[in-house]
Parts: sequence; structure tokens; C-alpha cells
Amino acid sequence: MIYPIVSYGAPVLRRQAAEVPEDYPELSKLVADMFETMEKAGGVGLAAPQIDLSLRLFVVDVPPIRLDDGPSAGLKTPAEPFRKAFINPQLLGEEGEPWGFDEGCLSFPGLYAEVYRKPVITVRYQDEQFQWHEETYDGYVARVFQHEYDHIEGKTFVDHLSTLRRAMLKKRLDKIARGDVRVEYRMKLGTAKKRQ
Repeated sequence: MIYPIVSYGAPVLRRQAAEVPEDYPELSKLVADMFETMEKAGGVGLAAPQIDLSLRLFVVDVPPIRLDDGPSAGLKTPAEPFRKAFINPQLLGEEGEPWGFDEGCLSFPGLYAEVYRKPVITVRYQDEQFQWHEETYDGYVARVFQHEYDHIEGKTFVDHLSTLRRAMLKKRLDKIARGDVRVEYRMKLGTAKKRQ
């Protein structure tokens, strides 16, 4: 099943998500549907709040891409495809000098902004069998994890921008909340009403 993705302005994107209980019904189907939804929308990550479910769950699928020029040059990407579901994840630590990268988000179609994040993270999470794992990620995988983790904490990538930069983006953000954007995937509007 492909879910509609909620747009900026939806209350669920500002709510700290609840833990996923071990008896959550049809969890494997939900995870598979989230991967399908993310792939259909052309994303590399999708958090449950983005499909209007306030759960501490997200999926990541980072291809082994080459980034040779522009602001992404030198960014470490995985040698093999990195595809994983993170259930009840915890961000245990972040290390290194923060570096900027133009981030986008399926809930903010067409909007990109430079966000600074630390390059190395240590995380703890459960898999679909609710077994705990602790791992360290760096480069692009770390950034995607941090971006999706923000979603389950009730934050978005624009929260990392300066007050001035957010003010400059206000008109574009309002248009996204109203649904005045063209996307190739289904969206569920935020709180603002779409223009007639």
C-alpha cells in the first residue's frame, strides 16, 4: 500500500512520536508499505510521522551513489546499498565537525536548504524482530538517519535553519502547507486550506 505523505503544517510532524510496541499489528506490512511509499516518491528515507502515524519508526534506503562535485563532493556514501528499518531508535552520540549539505524532504517538496550536522553518529535501535542493535554510521547514511530521527522527535530540517533563513522561506512553506506544489506522489495537506 502506498501512503499519502503529509505536508509541512501537519500537526503530526510537530509531535514527539510514541514507542512501537512489540505487539504492534502487522508491523512487517507497515515497514514494507513505508519502503514502497518512499521508493514511489523518490526518497532515501521516510519516517512514520510523514505518513500520519506518530510512531518511532523510519526506513532508510541509501544507494551507493557517487558525489564528485558541488557541495556534496567528498561526502562518504555507502559502498553497497544500505536498506534498513529502524524501530524505536535512539541517537546515542554525534561526533566530528558539523558540515553543511543541502537537504530536502518529501514533506517539503521542492524545498532544499543547507543543514549542518555532525558526520559520525552512534545509534541504538530495534529490528523487526525487536532485537536491539548498536551501530556507528558516518557520511551520507549518518545524515539520512539524523534527518529521519528528527521526524520522530517532532522536528524537521527547517528547524536547523537560522530565524532569518526560515523567515525568508515563509512564503514557500505556506505554499507547501496549502498544497500549492507539484509532486509526483500523493500528499495529505498540512493545516492550511488549499486555494480554490
